[in-house]
Amino acid sequence: MKTIQLFPRSAAFALGALMMVTAPATLSAQEKATVSSVEFDNLPSPDLPGTKNKSFKPKDWLEVEAGITIPPQTREQKEVGFLDRVLVKWYVAVEDKVSKRTVLLTKDVTHINVPVDEEFYSSVYLSPNTLKRLTGKDRAAKTAVEVVGLEILINGVKVAEETSKMKAGWWNSPNLARGDRFPLLNKSETPFKIYWWDRYAEIEEQR
Repeated sequence: MKTIQLFPRSAAFALGALMMVTAPATLSAQEKATVSSVEFDNLPSPDLPGTKNKSFKPKDWLEVEAGITIPPQTREQKEVGFLDRVLVKWYVAVEDKVSKRTVLLTKDVTHINVPVDEEFYSSVYLSPNTLKRLTGKDRAAKTAVEVVGLEILINGVKVAEETSKMKAGWWNSPNLARGDRFPLLNKSETPFKIYWWDRYAEIEEQR
């Protein structure tokens, strides 16, 4: 596994300091979100019933998910019991077998009607073809992913961040290759859209 070198980011530090100063007074250390875990799992492509059966060998998808709990940020949210929108910014680092570089994959997922003080799950996925192009293998493996991170924002204010290892903020490293050849997908963009519905927060669809 390659080591990602991080460098001081004075601009990012300054921005973080500014956000702390300008954040709404209703936010406090006790009102930050918590992330219970960041987990990887291999999921075979589902064979959905109700259509004509066709012969195929299911390939593996790679799922990354996190359990998130967010307390109410305002009096109104506490009374209503829900947050209108929660933005989860995902960062996944995978080594590209061709370039031998660590590639940063990103995905913004906006959840709606998110209950407060109740754990919900957010997830992103790598398709079988994306995995094979990156790793050269048909079968997904947890070792394909080097590190995963996420940031949670409400109304543009970051209320939590988490990483599977290393120090949070590694995704800002200039040493990471970037591009859109290897898309991360949200749950609604996969065959798993209809599965485990109540486990995951609803996803706002782009219109």
